[in-house]
Amino acid sequence: MRIVIAGAGSVGSHLARLFAKQHTSCVLIDDDAERLNNLEQQIDVMTMPAAPTNISALQQAGVEGADLFVGVTRMETRNLVCCALAKQLGAQKTIARIDNYEYLRQDNRRYFQQLGIDELIYPEVLAAHDIVNGLKMSWVRQRWDVYGGALVLLGIKLRKECKIFGQPLKDICGADDPYHIVALKRGEETLIPGGMDQLQQGDLAYFMTTPEYIGYIREVVGKEKYEDVSNVIIMGGGKTALRAALATPDYMDVKIIEMDAARCDELNTLLGHSSAMVIHGDGRDLALLQEENIGHTQAFVALTGNAETNILACLAAKKLGVRKTIARVEHFDYISTAQQLDIGTIVNKKSAAASYIYQQTLPSNVRNLRSLMVVDADVAEMQVEPGARVTCKPVKELGLPRGIALGGLVRNGQGILINGNTQIEAGDVVMVFCHEQNMKRVEHFFKVPKLFNL
Repeated sequence: MRIVIAGAGSVGSHLARLFAKQHTSCVLIDDDAERLNNLEQQIDVMTMPAAPTNISALQQAGVEGADLFVGVTRMETRNLVCCALAKQLGAQKTIARIDNYEYLRQDNRRYFQQLGIDELIYPEVLAAHDIVNGLKMSWVRQRWDVYGGALVLLGIKLRKECKIFGQPLKDICGADDPYHIVALKRGEETLIPGGMDQLQQGDLAYFMTTPEYIGYIREVVGKEKYEDVSNVIIMGGGKTALRAALATPDYMDVKIIEMDAARCDELNTLLGHSSAMVIHGDGRDLALLQEENIGHTQAFVALTGNAETNILACLAAKKLGVRKTIARVEHFDYISTAQQLDIGTIVNKKSAAASYIYQQTLPSNVRNLRSLMVVDADVAEMQVEPGARVTCKPVKELGLPRGIALGGLVRNGQGILINGNTQIEAGDVVMVFCHEQNMKRVEHFFKVPKLFNL
């Protein structure tokens, strides 16, 4: 597979790192030679200092015959132009990063497809989706719905109130139990647990279950006292905040605190008929927060462009009594620090964007993929083809690589948890958890073996 990326900013460089891990042939184009030189010293990627809209540069980068061309520069128009050129020059598939939400409307997609742009990606919308998912369940760090919610993956921080400490997982996650634990984050280490492993206080545990047992899991992990979120304060009024405010359920009262007066006016216009309230002020001002009744607010979301500010603001909100905090942390080096400080849910828009783009390089039977930054892992929905290797034996006899867990499957629209005796069938959609973001290690299990004439 050959991939060409235009733009070596935060999304482009993170994407290049992902492909370098997979040993995928990748060329990174940017007109900032110094930035490219720094990246070459960190990752194994071919770089080209040139304008991404330069036709000769695109040809030299090998766009003709490229499996995927991605335009993720900071300029929307540049991304659209270079993707259109790449398609005309022979790229099989193109993806452009945009900043105009109107372009995502389904009735507008055909205009871009006529230009040769196959997919549009708006990172702030993806990040807003993660934020809203985090707000819907105050006691969960991360939530991911598989196959439209037939299965649910819940990342939960285990406190002293948890009722299932000190028991081997084989006794609490058996074939007849309503959940499986597919991964644990313990300190700096990610574990794919075995039957004899036990949960410990402070673990971040990933539970796979079906929707009807979410309440049961909440009880066994001791989270019944966590209030459901009905009031939210968002610090920072950027694009992500706007999209999150517009996507929150009607039962949530949302306040956005923004320092820039002109941006406050813009937000009031852009929010339209939304009930969200815009407040001109500094979200770090404790007096202002107390004036806005933060002590009776269930969630605080820090979305400024500064990771340190967001982390510190969330810590302050916790001290003022907020149980659920969400922080935007774009610098990957700070994510571990934020976790250690018990911030809560971490949002990173470049990781969300890169996950979406990375999915486009996987086989067509990969229906959906998400990267879980905290545990350095991918979760994907994989469609099982007739005759695929995964259907030949029960799960316990498949010889799955270390770091791989099959959490559940969806058959005829019904979610089913997987155990060692499960026989996967053609047509099933299987939830695959893969540590260290190496989904290609399990691809061959979902492919039909080739037959050779001897």
